Amino acid sequence: MSETLPRIVIVGAGPAGIRAAAMLVEAGLHPVVIDEGHQAGGQIYRRPPAGFTRTAKHLYGSEAAKAIALHALFDRLAEEGRLTHFAASSAIAVHEGRLHVLGEGGVQAIFHDRLILATGASDRVAPVPGWQSAGVYSLGAAQIALKAQGVALGQRSVLIGSGPLLTLVGAQLVKAGADMAAVLDTSSRHQQMQGLWDLAARPLVALRGLVLRARLGRRYHAGVTLERIEADGNGVTAMRWRDAGGREHLTLCDTIGMGWHLRAETHLADLAGCAFTYDDQWRQWLPRTDRMGRAGNGVYLAGDGVHLLGADGAEIAGRLAAAACLADLGLPTPSISADLRKLARLKRFARGLARAFPWPAAMARALPDDAVVCRCENVTAASLRESTEFGGGEANRVKSLSRVGMGRCQGRYCQLAAVELIAAQTGCTSGAVGRFRGQAPVRPAPIGAFLREG
Repeated sequence: MSETLPRIVIVGAGPAGIRAAAMLVEAGLHPVVIDEGHQAGGQIYRRPPAGFTRTAKHLYGSEAAKAIALHALFDRLAEEGRLTHFAASSAIAVHEGRLHVLGEGGVQAIFHDRLILATGASDRVAPVPGWQSAGVYSLGAAQIALKAQGVALGQRSVLIGSGPLLTLVGAQLVKAGADMAAVLDTSSRHQQMQGLWDLAARPLVALRGLVLRARLGRRYHAGVTLERIEADGNGVTAMRWRDAGGREHLTLCDTIGMGWHLRAETHLADLAGCAFTYDDQWRQWLPRTDRMGRAGNGVYLAGDGVHLLGADGAEIAGRLAAAACLADLGLPTPSISADLRKLARLKRFARGLARAFPWPAAMARALPDDAVVCRCENVTAASLRESTEFGGGEANRVKSLSRVGMGRCQGRYCQLAAVELIAAQTGCTSGAVGRFRGQAPVRPAPIGAFLREG
């Protein structure tokens, strides 16, 4: 790579990162791409190991052509030496123009002039009494097991939550032959109709979702109330719930997958100094950028890590972030007007999803005292409420007193529910509670890796 060229580092090789890299390469630059996967594709287009016999159509359904095209594009650029790809590597910190990356050889510091964060999102989960039991997974974990290894977790499953991923994973598991006992959606049919107008912005996608739901048949139940996950010493035994009419059910199972749409992965953006705004629509803190993804200080954000718009939106956001980077470097940029129009339509669709399948704030706020909120540190709702009484309604003060969010996931699973509990206890809004500050390393890292830092 020429010493005169600016060094641009991209974190994430999903749809956003791939499109950003391709545009930079087209402009004559040589980006460095950091990704936790062994191959590019991200979570949505995750690739199976070599020799895997299931076809792309089976893995990605109606998105198979897009997945194949993105995989081929990135692989070609890497093989031609037009970008540098650090696979199976985690960006764990960013400070003063250096990205600290954990790989097989330890931690190395990679200097950058510009940084594009395409970190994606993870499952947004809400605590349910008993969710700390063995056999409880996120929907994403269930999907990864199916895509990467062709296996269904457990012998008899129940899926709980709300949103498109709930239906998609359920349909994928049913198609693969898994024994799916029930798919329990906390959003009522009436609530889902509230988002219909905005969902019409992408009618084919909405119709595809309805088709997937139809495949679930009587397994699917809307407007449910989740009571408790029953378990014994070996793990999950059943899901206790009430249907929309208030009737109680006990569904036997040995595995539960859970998720309420997505939670933006923002830890690196926080360490990079990005500003945040509480989004009432998604009920979470999201980084603040301009329409191109500029976050200031040479940092650009793209994909679900800033806007929860799915794979198509991520591709567009990746191109926009790269175009903004090129413009700021004084280099020619392609026309972006068409992408901006598409992005506006996708944002309208996303508003419909948020309205139709809302985060279960009331359920989180009403957790019984003995329910575990933070699985990493075994912090109960009672402990969190007590810490709130001592520390007031500020997220990080409560965190320091209760240890909520201090485990290996750094609040990825518990923060949103913890904020709801704090807000309910103090009588303020969730936005007023604030957010947990990001801490390095943003992923668990062995001490020995730092001893080999170079």
